[in-house]
Amino acid sequence: MSTLLAPVTGDRLVHRINPVAKVAASAALGIALLITIDPVSGAVALALELLLVPFAGVPARALFVRLTPLLVAAPLTALTIALYGAPSGEVYATFLLATISDGSLQLAASAGLRVLAIGLPAVLLVATVDPTDLADGLIQTWRLPARFVLGALAAFRLVGLLVEDWRALVLARRARGVGDAGGFLGRMRFLGSVAFALLVLALRRGGSLATAMEARAFGGTAPRTSARAARFGAAEWGLVAIGVAIAAASLTASVVTGAFHPILGPGR
Repeated sequence: MSTLLAPVTGDRLVHRINPVAKVAASAALGIALLITIDPVSGAVALALELLLVPFAGVPARALFVRLTPLLVAAPLTALTIALYGAPSGEVYATFLLATISDGSLQLAASAGLRVLAIGLPAVLLVATVDPTDLADGLIQTWRLPARFVLGALAAFRLVGLLVEDWRALVLARRARGVGDAGGFLGRMRFLGSVAFALLVLALRRGGSLATAMEARAFGGTAPRTSARAARFGAAEWGLVAIGVAIAAASLTASVVTGAFHPILGPGR
């Protein structure tokens, strides 16, 4: 499972594009789809995104694993809104607080499509992003502070160690006879003690990392250099243009069909 969730690498163009461009393209789509809430814009954006899936450079199995949370969240979101969304138009069924109507069904379809249309490009583009390349791009392209970006990168790299630390702490306590017996309260005490030990371990590791970064002149006043150049050329601008074009096409289709319904419009 961890192998399937690791960044996808390769020699295709999409793997070499600056991660900052991928973030910008995904953000353009997300912002456009948050302007209006209607099924047309979401359906158009999702259809155009699906056409680009074969060019994303992500193997089918890895893509399915990454999309699983999205495929679960979208129908659950639609179901919740269909039952508890603001009723309008013809009412089909009511039960306690749940009401199914024309308005709630339309809103449910719009929300479900938006979850997929916003989440799919994010999953596709992030799947081919290496955290180190992203940090280089944020520092060199967006000129973000190196101290903040590299600190966040180091923290992200250490997140994976928390799982291993948790397993080691659980095994160590059980080896000493400190188990989770005693019913629900016993399990809660056991989990609480392991969580506290994990917090202490994380704070110590964070302190050691901060000391190591200061020893390497992080946080100093002198400008830092980068070991690898983060370029932003034609391929990056092309990807951003594709994201903007899909966003514009979805909004245009929504306006032309009369389905455009701004989220911040009157009465909302």
